[in-house]
Amino acid sequence: MDMMSNLRNRLVMAGAMLAVCATFAQAHQEAASTETGSNPLAEKVRAANSRFLDVKAATAEGYAPIPCASGISGGAMGIHYVNGKYLKDDKIDIARPEAVMYEPMADGTLTLVAVEYITSKGPASLEGQLFNFNSAPNRYGLGEFYELHVWAWKGNPTGTFADMNPKVSCEHTMAPSQ
Repeated sequence: MDMMSNLRNRLVMAGAMLAVCATFAQAHQEAASTETGSNPLAEKVRAANSRFLDVKAATAEGYAPIPCASGISGGAMGIHYVNGKYLKDDKIDIARPEAVMYEPMADGTLTLVAVEYITSKGPASLEGQLFNFNSAPNRYGLGEFYELHVWAWKGNPTGTFADMNPKVSCEHTMAPSQ
């Protein structure tokens, strides 16, 4: 019996080690896909919203800019172009994000980096990805809401759905014309 217990313990340990190795391999694969932007939801977002590569498409659809948002510990979200009509309807539609996010470049152009979905109804999700909850009061002056950033055009080392991206900067934001 002692030999059987010893064999059983070794098999349990081997199984546990295999599970740990598989978990680490999966985490590494997920981190790598986050870096490259290879994520099924990000790919769908890119396909549904590539028209916004040119900021003129966003303004033509009723999006208006709000100031560039930087993180207190580094990184940024960029300049949000927000569609007030979509913000008020509380619908979640992959092809109608409430905000389209651009990084200001040194030459004065804006580069599409991400989109943001926002709703006051929750808990909310898009294609199985849960939104983040923001309580009130908040820096936006909004009531409680749920939001999901999707870094579909610029890889984010902190995650495809993280709020801030350390690779994005507001450094080249232009001062408003007088």
